Amino acid sequence: MGGFTPRAAASLLLLLLLRSPSPSEPVAAAAAALRARRYDSIFGFGDSFTDTGNNPVVFAWYSVPNPVTRPPYGSTFFGHPTGRNCDGRLIIDFIAEGLGLPLVPPFLAHDGSFRRGANFAVGAATAIDAAFFHDGEPPGTDNKFPFNTSLGVQLQWFESLKPSLCATTQECKDFFGRSLFFLGELGFNDYSFSMNKGKNVQQLRSLVPHVIRTISMAIERLIKHGATSLLVSGMVPAGCDPPILTFFPSADPASYEPRTGCLKGMNELSTYHNSMLQESLDKIRSKHLDVEIGYADFFSPVMEMVKSPAKFGFEEDALTVCCGGPGRYHFSGVVVCGDPGSTTCKDPSARLFWDGAHLTEAANRYIADGWLRSISSPATATN
Repeated sequence: MGGFTPRAAASLLLLLLLRSPSPSEPVAAAAAALRARRYDSIFGFGDSFTDTGNNPVVFAWYSVPNPVTRPPYGSTFFGHPTGRNCDGRLIIDFIAEGLGLPLVPPFLAHDGSFRRGANFAVGAATAIDAAFFHDGEPPGTDNKFPFNTSLGVQLQWFESLKPSLCATTQECKDFFGRSLFFLGELGFNDYSFSMNKGKNVQQLRSLVPHVIRTISMAIERLIKHGATSLLVSGMVPAGCDPPILTFFPSADPASYEPRTGCLKGMNELSTYHNSMLQESLDKIRSKHLDVEIGYADFFSPVMEMVKSPAKFGFEEDALTVCCGGPGRYHFSGVVVCGDPGSTTCKDPSARLFWDGAHLTEAANRYIADGWLRSISSPATATN
C-alpha cells in the first residue's frame, strides 16, 4: 500500500517553527498536505492539556470530585461534558482533525477499537513517578496528589495495549510506522506540585533535568516499540497561569512582567525547561536518524496571545479566565468552574483561559493551527 513511510522519507523532519499561529488561517488549510502523510493512528500521552476523557475514571479511583464531568465543560463544541478540561476541543483534537483522523479515544474510558489510536494522557499527571512527590510524607498522610498516572504509568498502559494492535516485530514496525506519537505537555504539574510542597523557583530549576530525563527516556522507549514519528510539546509559560498567579503571588512588583502581569521567575523556569527539552531531542535525533521527532512550541503562541490578545479576537484582560469563581483572575481555589456560585463568560471564544490553567477551544485551535502548518509537506513515498 502506498503512503508515507519514515524510511522512505528519511530526510524529512517535523520542523516546528518557533512562531505564533495566525488566526486568519484555519486548521483546514494544512489538512490536505498533512493527510498525504497517511498517518493511520495517533497515540497520545501527557496531562490535562491532552487528556480527552481519562481523568473522570482516574478521579473516581481516588474518590476525588471532578468538575469536568459537569456543565459548562464541553459546551462550545460537544454540547456536553466529555472529560476534557475545556469548553470544547483540545490541541490533540485539532491535530487529529487536521490529519484526517478520528478524535483520539481515551484509553481508560473507551470500550471500542484502538486501531486508529489511543490517548493515555490524564489530567494532573506528572512526568516523574508520583512516588517522588510523596517521599518523606508522614505515614498515614492522606495526600492523593499527584495520582499514580505519571508518564511511566501511561507507557505501561500503552504496552498493555500493544499486543492487541500487532503481534510480530515486523507487524508492529509497520503499524507504528504509520502512527503519530503525540507527547503533550508534561512538567507543569511536576513543578506546581513541588511548589505546593514549599519549593521556590530556584529549587524547581534543579528538578528540570530530572523531568527532561524522564521525558527523554520515554521517547527512547517508544522508539524501541516502533515509533518513528513523534511530536513532543514544550511547556506553557507557567508565569502567566492564573492558578500560579493566584496561589503563589509575589509581594515584589518587580517579580511581574510589566507588559503582561506574568511572573518572571516562573516564565524563566518554563524557558529553561523548553531549552533543555530541545537539547535532549537533538541528542535523540542524532542517535535515531530514521526517526522524526518534532518539537511543538507551546510557550511562544501562548505568550503572543497574552501580549496581543486583540490580534486573536480575545478580550484585553488576557489572564482572566472564562469560567470560575470570585478572585483577581476570576479564579478561585474554593469555587471552581461548574460549582454553584461560579459564572461563565458570555463568549468563551473571546478568552484565552477557560477554567484556570486550561485554555479555551479558541486558543487551542490557534495553537494547533500553528503546529500543523509548521509540519513540512512530506516527500512522495512508496513501499
